[in-house]
Amino acid sequence: MLRNVSRLALRSNFARQAVMGQRFYSVARPDAEKRIAAVLESFDKISNPAAITPTASFAKDLNLDSLDTVEVVVAIEEEFGIEIPDKEADEIKSVNQAVEYILAQPDAK
Repeated sequence: MLRNVSRLALRSNFARQAVMGQRFYSVARPDAEKRIAAVLESFDKISNPAAITPTASFAKDLNLDSLDTVEVVVAIEEEFGIEIPDKEADEIKSVNQAVEYILAQPDAK
């Protein structure tokens, strides 16, 4: 009887994991922050690389206009091997928002 109960428990736990899946984070926060900072540092329109901080706003702190921000988002897409939908890309306006978006993407590399 105990064997049957344990089998049932193992099966249900296995079934639960199979249905719910497991979340594997492919990019850690420090790695995402460093890689996004590197993307921004390579962007020639940023005159002061020291202004690139986790809390930096693309427009206010880095003096990027809307087209520059689009170029940065495209560079971030290329860096992490993902595609960011336009609606979501429009919401990324700071380094921290970019990092948070990348961390939320299970397919980011």
